[in-house]
Amino acid sequence: MRVARAEALRLGCQVFWCNCEELSEAFPLLPLLDAFAPNGSLSRFADSHAQIAEWLRAAAIPGNRVNGVGAATTSLLSLIADVCATAPVLLVVDDLHWADSATVVALGQLFRATHRSPLLVAGLARPAPRRDDLAALRRAADAQITLSGLSDDEVVDMVTRAVGGSPGARLRRLAAEAGGNPLYVRELIDAVTRTGTITVDAGQVEVTGGRTPESLHAAIADRLEFLSTPVREVLRAGALLGVAFQVSSLASVSGQRVGDLTPALYEAVAMGVLCEEGTELAFRHPLIRAALYEEMPAPVRAAWHLDAARALVRSGASAEKVARQVLPAVDGGSTNVDESLVDWLSGAAHKLAGQAPNATVRLLRWALAATPPGSTHHELFTCRLADALYRAGDTVEAGRVARGALTYVKRADLMIDLHQTLLGCRAIEGRREETLQAVEAALELPGLSELHRARLLVLAARAQRSMGRVDRAEDVAQAALAAATKAGDRWATGWALGVMTLVRGMRGEEEAALPLFERALAVAEGDPSLADLRLMLLLNQAAALGDLDRYDEAIESAERACDQADASGNTVRLSQATTVLGELLFDVGKWDYALKRIDLEVDVPVEALSKCCDYGVVAAIRLHRGDPAAIQNLLDARVHLERLGDERMVGSLTLARSLEREQADAPAEALAVLVEGLSRCEEEVEQSTDLLADAVRLALITGDTELARELTLRAEAVSESSEVFHRKAIGLHCRGLVDNDAGKLMDAAEQYGKASRTLPRAQALEAVGVIHADNDDVPAARNAFTEAYEVYSALGAQWDLARLQARFRAYGIRRGPRFQHRRSQQGWDSLTPTEEKVVRLVAKGMSNPQIAAQLFLSRRTVQTHVSHVLAKLELSSRTEIAREASRRGI
Repeated sequence: MRVARAEALRLGCQVFWCNCEELSEAFPLLPLLDAFAPNGSLSRFADSHAQIAEWLRAAAIPGNRVNGVGAATTSLLSLIADVCATAPVLLVVDDLHWADSATVVALGQLFRATHRSPLLVAGLARPAPRRDDLAALRRAADAQITLSGLSDDEVVDMVTRAVGGSPGARLRRLAAEAGGNPLYVRELIDAVTRTGTITVDAGQVEVTGGRTPESLHAAIADRLEFLSTPVREVLRAGALLGVAFQVSSLASVSGQRVGDLTPALYEAVAMGVLCEEGTELAFRHPLIRAALYEEMPAPVRAAWHLDAARALVRSGASAEKVARQVLPAVDGGSTNVDESLVDWLSGAAHKLAGQAPNATVRLLRWALAATPPGSTHHELFTCRLADALYRAGDTVEAGRVARGALTYVKRADLMIDLHQTLLGCRAIEGRREETLQAVEAALELPGLSELHRARLLVLAARAQRSMGRVDRAEDVAQAALAAATKAGDRWATGWALGVMTLVRGMRGEEEAALPLFERALAVAEGDPSLADLRLMLLLNQAAALGDLDRYDEAIESAERACDQADASGNTVRLSQATTVLGELLFDVGKWDYALKRIDLEVDVPVEALSKCCDYGVVAAIRLHRGDPAAIQNLLDARVHLERLGDERMVGSLTLARSLEREQADAPAEALAVLVEGLSRCEEEVEQSTDLLADAVRLALITGDTELARELTLRAEAVSESSEVFHRKAIGLHCRGLVDNDAGKLMDAAEQYGKASRTLPRAQALEAVGVIHADNDDVPAARNAFTEAYEVYSALGAQWDLARLQARFRAYGIRRGPRFQHRRSQQGWDSLTPTEEKVVRLVAKGMSNPQIAAQLFLSRRTVQTHVSHVLAKLELSSRTEIAREASRRGI
């Protein structure tokens, strides 16, 4: 690879070389971050590199649940793409067997990027230890080269060049003992050369006697024995730092000045132990470093690591560099915790938790074991441990630690952090009432500052909102906003506004909520501690736009929230954004796309509410399509519904459960499910609106006309106070059903059409057909049935189609409606100007996909819009867009 590097440089390529090390495994992306550090020719990318560091810092901010590693990975890949745009790049990653998992993930994505970028990525790894992620990386590589031992002739050639003559028989036998390992061959030759047992006679070089090393490790040890004692001491200190190290770091760890180290370093280079590696010195081979490192007794090695950590703390080294020294001592069982390292960890734990939560858990448990209970540091470390456990995905243990700490922690800022951790744990576990009780108890504590009061009120408002207590949530959010404004706290201000936007949406006051969204987004802009809030606002803005029937904007906003959550690695917000997107797609009839986006098997902690919504949407689609898998979906949803508690109603899941009972020929039970749901969401206009038409229909089927009229009045109250199409439709729909009025039902269908809500439009049309058929107006009935049939067919709703066909036959309409499938044409007719532009660009750029990216916004935006167009036209690929565009003269 060094030869390849030299050739790449000769050809004008940019070359970046990085080493993975045992000491760096706990810290994500460190090798790649070091390789692309903003110096020299990369100084122009300093801002991009700083953004990566910003993502990693953001993960450590209290209350911010963004996965900085995921976001940093995305930003790093973008930086490398920008570097490739300036000149071809060769990236070499050595010792991949020690790579952290994030680096392996990033390399996998880089492997895929080499087909569209001037980039060559080369990874070097030993075959052991076996790792599943590295095995997958090998499979993803375009080419693999497995190095075997040198052949006999190659060994002889190597020896000839090393000794400057033809090797004799004994020297050849000695070299053959190396088994073709070139490092061993070199070490053996150097060993016999150092002992002076080589003779030259008539151009032939021979070994005359003396001791020769019996193994590669022995050969390396033999080399090290020829070093002076001061040099060996310096190299041992270097071995603590890893295979490669900065001379300044070596000076700190060894306690010597750089000038005093120079003679020892020169000798080590001359003896072939060290070599230059860019701006660092490195051991010529990892085995040389390992020999120096392992010759130290384990207790001595651990103590020296801790001494090195203290020295690095004094020199102001980064938290990662210090932690790389402390972790080997911790993992080796050291209990030697002194005040300097306790002080260091108290300041570094939050930052480390954001980048390496599992390693931070080990460090904190080590520190806690040596910190007396009741001390300031003990309280702080317990709080940080709960946070690190949460970030590491162990929510059960995180909740246990946080609950225990709340019994004795008195510092207000630590209590808020603990409540924040518990809020996240209990949201996943569905135990919000406990969180609320604990937060309200904390609000009664004496001596709270306005800032701490504001933050606790925010937590209380979020808990109230999550339990569906809309009025109470708004009151608490208003109090939080007032306290935050008084304290000048941007974090609490942003979150208080965020809760208020959610409350307005739950009440059906989306128009009033939109300005609050903009205000809250402005507060959150540019503040890393509010990255999570920005995601929450984006996905709830999408839900609000959907409630206003502005579906193009809503779906675009939801997909943007999905992209940003995915890029930041925020799995909780990603699941929430996907839930919102799935419900929007269900409303507008893009059921195949909804099923594609919702992943019920995702193996990450997901809030109970999001999971219930996802199961509800998927089960509803499958029930309408006659898919028996829906029953299992409803069964699987039960555990999440139990986590959610009795106070929340999930509209999509309630509709699916009711539909399942109706299909089981139990309309009374189906009605009971809806009525129970409606009783739980009286304050939530949008949730109740989606249930009313089905509830009225089922009430009439079961003969409960009084209930049907009562529900109709509720629906009309929603319609009278709104100009939103689907809300205007619901009053007309319910009144049309109760009064058997085809005209009102047709008006409802028209309003549903304007709202782009396909399923209720078909249901209203079906009801119109029934009324006309009852009145013996067969042509009008046929027309209504035909329109309903088209919509159900486009949705693939086989159960609804079967019911409709049965009604044809019941009314003597013996021939099913003729209809020409117009879905594709309707899709083309409804393209927005932006989507039309995408169609033209795709049609123009199929031979060169970069055209779209060059002409229209960014690649990610183009990809998002292409996804929209594919879903709207119900096509499966860009090629189909181009073909259809050509057929239509575009």
